[in-house]
Amino acid sequence: MKFPSPLIEGVLVNRYKRFFADVRLPTGEVVTAHCANSGSMLSVKEPGARVWLSPAANPERKLRYTWEIIEIAGGLVGINTAHPNLLVAEAIAAGQIAELKGYASLKREQKYGKNSRIDILLESPGPNDPERPPCYVEVKNVTLKRVLEPDHPAEFPDSVTDRGAKHLIEMTDMVKAGARAVMVYLVQRGDCRRFTVAGDLDPAYAKGLTAAMAEGVEAVCYGCEVTLDGITIAKPLTMDLPK
Repeated sequence: MKFPSPLIEGVLVNRYKRFFADVRLPTGEVVTAHCANSGSMLSVKEPGARVWLSPAANPERKLRYTWEIIEIAGGLVGINTAHPNLLVAEAIAAGQIAELKGYASLKREQKYGKNSRIDILLESPGPNDPERPPCYVEVKNVTLKRVLEPDHPAEFPDSVTDRGAKHLIEMTDMVKAGARAVMVYLVQRGDCRRFTVAGDLDPAYAKGLTAAMAEGVEAVCYGCEVTLDGITIAKPLTMDLPK
């Protein structure tokens, strides 16, 4: 995924009300940027950090910028949660996610479960082919890393996520119905080798993932290469999941 326009550097003043971030530009002007991330953003919202914004394509948009990247300890972290679904879809199409190769059809934002939408639905030729059931792919954006040393893991979630727990139940229902279901945890940073669940931040989610995997829901994790030109999926990370 390439950014369509050059990013604009600034310094984070404050992130507030979930969807807003005040950023000081090199001119000294402070602008309010859209923060496309509803999580707590624990570890990636430090005031004074360098950040990069994308300009809005629509000049009439109320907020002229979107916050895309923050610099943490010299490394770049993508914080925009609008990107992971596209990144994963691009990687699947390019054959970069080994666990999800071999499907002929990729559809995004398909209705399933109880009034929900699956991020990605993979199917092979012949919808009734018993050798290749449909695969439901749920993508989770990961930015949290509480300890910056290389061997310390990225973590999900960064706060309590009732919506995430609901997705685990619905993915389990898909497996029970004969489909395949895969959780893809996408780490939008390049300084991680491992991934784990932040059970201390959301014990219910950790318990729910364990239960879902016991029923056959699969989980994979990939890191990203984040640059000022764009973001691409890199290598898989080692997963240390609760038993």
